[in-house]
Amino acid sequence: MRGNSNTLAIMIVLNIVGVMLVLGAALLILRGLGWVKQIPEYVVWALLLLSFGVGILGGIRSAR
Repeated sequence: MRGNSNTLAIMIVLNIVGVMLVLGAALLILRGLGWVKQIPEYVVWALLLLSFGVGILGGIRSAR
């Protein structure tokens, strides 16, 4: 039982980091193309919260 919860925690953390990397790469590409000039702070917070939510849900789903 203990090993199972550790695996779930690792899966959740890896999913969160993966989503953050993908969102960061997409943001860098958009800035490089010149489509996004300046990023407001609330957008950064929204992307951070989105990555946490998607990472947690993805970790739980993939652990089943």
